[in-house]
Amino acid sequence: MLEVAGLSAWYGEARALRDVGFRIEEGELITLVGRNGAGKSTALRCLMGLHRQMRGSVRLRGGEISAWSPERRARAGLGFVPDDRGIYANLSVEENLLLPPQIGRTEWPLERIYQAFPVLQARSNHAGSKLSGGEQQLLAIARALRMGARVLLLDEPTEGLAPVLVQQVRQMLAEAKREGMTMLLVEQNLRFATAVADRHYLLAQGEIVETLDNAEVLAREHELLRHLGV
Repeated sequence: MLEVAGLSAWYGEARALRDVGFRIEEGELITLVGRNGAGKSTALRCLMGLHRQMRGSVRLRGGEISAWSPERRARAGLGFVPDDRGIYANLSVEENLLLPPQIGRTEWPLERIYQAFPVLQARSNHAGSKLSGGEQQLLAIARALRMGARVLLLDEPTEGLAPVLVQQVRQMLAEAKREGMTMLLVEQNLRFATAVADRHYLLAQGEIVETLDNAEVLAREHELLRHLGV
């Protein structure tokens, strides 16, 4: 579904990614894990076409998309939930959900979004600026699902969330995965990552240094937590 090869990126003269490569099969959920500054968020921005100082190959469903604009990638089914959430502060929750165009058939119409996230239904008429950080995160994820994205890029979706909201996000990702959604998740919470993901790519200083399955992550949890600085 998504294949990356030789991905390198810079900020001016500083190199943020060095020949990163990985692939995600349809319906898989994988994570990029690494300490702050390892290049995880930069990798997501490169995949979405938002970071232009880069080189390498990005293929979606077998087709090369490296030269595509972010808008064209979104229309092709690539959805992005950034760490800053991108909520329209002056629009209501429902307006935030309905404003982006639907790009194809969606398994997550508005009614199902409200069923899965009762807090969003309860606040459907509230402005985005009136939501808590956790509620804004749920809204950002729900918006990408309603648009009909087939591949989701999620940047730290559980950061700053209360445990009850983390559980809601976990249930939503598990349900989306059961329906064939493909996802790439940047996540520091190792317990959360192993609960939802198929495998994990460990990023250090802009390079992928290991590929780990869930059993390996759990067996090396203390070592990895030290590595991540958590």
